[in-house]
Amino acid sequence: MIEIKNLQKWYGKTCALEDVSANIPDGCVFGVVGVNGAGKSTLLRLLAGVLRADAGEILCDGEPVFENEKIKRGIFFLPDEPYYGANTTGGQLAQLYSAFYPFSNEVFRTWCANFSLDENAPLRNFSKGMKRQMFLSLALASRPKYLLLDEAFDGLDPGARLAFKRALIELGEDTGCTAVIASHSLRELSDICTHFALIGGGKAVCGGDLHENLHNVHKFQAAFEREVSPHDFLFPYIKCDCTGRVATLVAQGDAEEIRQKIQALSPLFIEEIAVDFEEFFLLQTREKEER
Repeated sequence: MIEIKNLQKWYGKTCALEDVSANIPDGCVFGVVGVNGAGKSTLLRLLAGVLRADAGEILCDGEPVFENEKIKRGIFFLPDEPYYGANTTGGQLAQLYSAFYPFSNEVFRTWCANFSLDENAPLRNFSKGMKRQMFLSLALASRPKYLLLDEAFDGLDPGARLAFKRALIELGEDTGCTAVIASHSLRELSDICTHFALIGGGKAVCGGDLHENLHNVHKFQAAFEREVSPHDFLFPYIKCDCTGRVATLVAQGDAEEIRQKIQALSPLFIEEIAVDFEEFFLLQTREKEER
């Protein structure tokens, strides 16, 4: 388990993260989401022990991460733009990683074949998507306890994205690996994430079990005999859009209670519409900006 407690990180006079706290359960797929500049990449680098926090702490299995060789042996961090030498090949990186991780050459070669990659070719000759596929092959073959991925889906075509999502799920089932993914691809994350943290302005805006959070937000559409406006709905809501006689309302709480409050306005019909992770993110971001 990873515990993040009151974490702070500054770059000079710029605060990248301010008082961030979260728990990442073992064996989960944890999504870190937020707008550009929110602090997602900084958080991953702190989790990997690449950066030292200015305040607060990160505990991995009860121990601090920074400068802890034993804990770092269980962590694989794949940044958005990983470093490699001018003539480095995937096969050479596989040899390097096998010295630090319980590396599976069979898994590595299987994924190279799945992605149609030549492990003996210099990475400089690869496209952006091919480089990403090679490093994902290395990450999966390293079979770490904690896999930290920055923009994991960037550069992958739809088929590769589907294959990688399946591989992450299988890795978790086979080894108990915990995956932490920072990404803008919310639709991809919604397929595999069990937990999440929404970072905004350097702070953790919300987070926890993804299903529980989505289950607590409800979207209703209702039609009335007359034109309506948001002022007609005299109870708390996150968002209310009205067009003529039709209202679309998003509120937090018990679904049946929200339905009854709308029903009190005598609509001609009312129906509930599912809220997905992408819409949930946009709603939470909008709510934060309006505070």
